[in-house]
Amino acid sequence: MKKLCICEICSCGRHRCSHKPTALYGKGNSGTCVLTEYTEKFPMYEAVYNPPQTLKPKPELDHIRDKGRMDGTTIFKADFIPHEVKRRPGRQPVEYKPNPAKIDLGTTYNQDFNPHEPQLFVPVRPKEKSYAVPAKLDTIPTYKDDFRQWELCKRELTRPEHSYQPPSSKFGGSTTFQDDFVPRAAAPRQSFKPANVAKSSDIPFDGVTSNQLAFVVHPVEPRFVKPQEAYRPSSQPLQDLTTNRLDYQGRPGELPQSCKPSNNKHSLAVSSLPFQGSTENKDHFKEWPVSLPQLHKPEEYTSPTGQMDLSTTTAAHYVRHQVQPFNPAKPHKPPKRSSAPFQTFTTMREDFQPWAAQARQPIAKKPEGIHRASGKIEDLTTFRAHFTAHELRPSVSFKPSNEPMRSSAPMEDSTMYRSEFTPKRISVCPASFEAPPGYVFEESDDRGHKFFRKLSSKDGNSKHGGSAVPMQKAVAVL
Repeated sequence: MKKLCICEICSCGRHRCSHKPTALYGKGNSGTCVLTEYTEKFPMYEAVYNPPQTLKPKPELDHIRDKGRMDGTTIFKADFIPHEVKRRPGRQPVEYKPNPAKIDLGTTYNQDFNPHEPQLFVPVRPKEKSYAVPAKLDTIPTYKDDFRQWELCKRELTRPEHSYQPPSSKFGGSTTFQDDFVPRAAAPRQSFKPANVAKSSDIPFDGVTSNQLAFVVHPVEPRFVKPQEAYRPSSQPLQDLTTNRLDYQGRPGELPQSCKPSNNKHSLAVSSLPFQGSTENKDHFKEWPVSLPQLHKPEEYTSPTGQMDLSTTTAAHYVRHQVQPFNPAKPHKPPKRSSAPFQTFTTMREDFQPWAAQARQPIAKKPEGIHRASGKIEDLTTFRAHFTAHELRPSVSFKPSNEPMRSSAPMEDSTMYRSEFTPKRISVCPASFEAPPGYVFEESDDRGHKFFRKLSSKDGNSKHGGSAVPMQKAVAVL
């Protein structure tokens, strides 16, 4: 019987064997591992579930009782050798000595330059000529010749002399507002605001609306239900060849070898040897005695026995003098109010006499050019006179009604997908199971391939008690 690998049993192309390293690095029957030496040098110990213990030294009573001072010498203090540090000598500057030779200040410019004598600039502009005459100008301008000064006499004032004489009668200071204004009692205005009280009606409430009156109930037709078609499998086989499978043929060759190490889990073998928990810190660590720091004890306070001297330098050296007391500059108390009436007469009131005011002259108004009409206005316009009222005809709406179009014929909902679709039977890949149905595991090689043998009718009868289960039927049932 031919043996098949799980890669060959797979029908969906998604299942592969877990490849192991090549046979060159296989363990074989020997107990040594050629991949690593960790399993040989590492001894197996029992599983330890206790938490790790702390390595901090525990305080002992001997260290607490020892109150001596701690020796503060360190390795650096013990090994350090102080050396004398000298200041690094600085660099002394060289003494400046001037050069006795004469410096040559000649340049190419001085050598090549030929000096020339400059000539004065002669201006092209001619000199100004002065035509001044030494004789005195004796002329009379036209303004002085034509203008003659007239003798002006001072005008006398025509303002009559008026000496103010205060009137003897009292001034009547009534204004036009006081004369024309007649005080009247303010009468409250009548409020036309309606009362905020709900008016109740004796007529019972009629809850019938226009919608309820005008609504006409129409019979609703039953909804058309399309019968479900029965499943009809296609007689033609499925063409599952894609362009990749049809055009790609591949190249013959061996599969690539994986360099990944084996993922074998070492079983925890129980060992009788104790666990070596020693570390370098535990072996070389030495516990040094540590003393507690010395605390400073304050001295106990003792109060003085003698009497305290409360005298100060000011009290001892102060000399008291007889000084006249200070007279305050506080003002005197205000005089008390008198019960006599207050005299409100002033020089202004005594000297001022009111004059009798004359009647105000009326305002000079121009006579009105337009006389107002006294009759009723005729508010008839040309638009009202010539307007002819016509009967209003509402426009007809051609908008389609918002009602669904219903038909008694069944709806043709057949599509190209429904007519051309061929349903296929869904099959389960046998490699998706741990034990593929219809196969028996035989062995696995060094590369990780698992080989299965197909069950025959005899093996099926002997294993299942005379009932053979074909592979396709088992897959379909699952």
